Amino acid sequence: MAADSTERSPGRSTRLTVALVQRASSLDPADNRAALSVVGDAVRHDPRPGLVVLPEAFARDFGKPGSDVSAYAEPLDGPFVDAVAEQARTHGVTVVAGMFETSDDPARPYNTLVVLGPDGGLRASYRKIHLYDSFGYKESDRLVAGTVEPVLVDVEGVRVGLTTCYDLRFPELSRSLAERGAELLLVPAAWVAGERKVEHWRTLVTARAIENTVYVAAAGQPAPRYTGHSLVVAPSGDVLAETDDADGRVVTATVDLGELDAVRRTNPSLLNRRM
Repeated sequence: MAADSTERSPGRSTRLTVALVQRASSLDPADNRAALSVVGDAVRHDPRPGLVVLPEAFARDFGKPGSDVSAYAEPLDGPFVDAVAEQARTHGVTVVAGMFETSDDPARPYNTLVVLGPDGGLRASYRKIHLYDSFGYKESDRLVAGTVEPVLVDVEGVRVGLTTCYDLRFPELSRSLAERGAELLLVPAAWVAGERKVEHWRTLVTARAIENTVYVAAAGQPAPRYTGHSLVVAPSGDVLAETDDADGRVVTATVDLGELDAVRRTNPSLLNRRM
């Protein structure tokens, strides 16, 4: 049976503006911590965002295919999370960013998203479940998959579900988050560029929004290595905002729970499921 997210009273006025920062991370963790100043740039947009989302692996890029990232893994109380917390606290905004987190296997960290609240406190973390063993890559050789457990966090009255990059290709995770009440799904990504990859990215982001009647906000690292095209899609399937593949872009859009309710009244597909 679907969670209470499928049965909402009409007329909700909750709105949350989301800013997606399409910024390339480097191989130098110190440079990337300094680059977190982009949070300040993002909050100057009008309307002011309550949530700023940076891409996957923002703390340090993956490097060449197959390269070891374990030396750059940090605990959740390490310098990267501290730097994100400072930005969140300084600007009074919730920030989501990707990092490599230490695990019990010294050679294979987690690929983790952290969520820092406006007070600088760690609100949630999500360890990527689906590792990118596809398209000639084998992420599981250098990373550990997270426990199969959906992670949600409340941001200004909006239930936000966390996913990372390759998770997008597995509709079960997005559906599980929707069943647990998600109204907005985040997809921080380093979606590797290649033939048909932009088409896959846009199609899957849109599909996850339509089939779950949720908002989806997907923040990608830019070209040339990655596809960029950060975008926000409404529960109706309308693309509310999208950028190209260039570095340094900021995409903003507003999540409106009243509009989400209206879409679900018209298209109650979550309630109509038989399986």
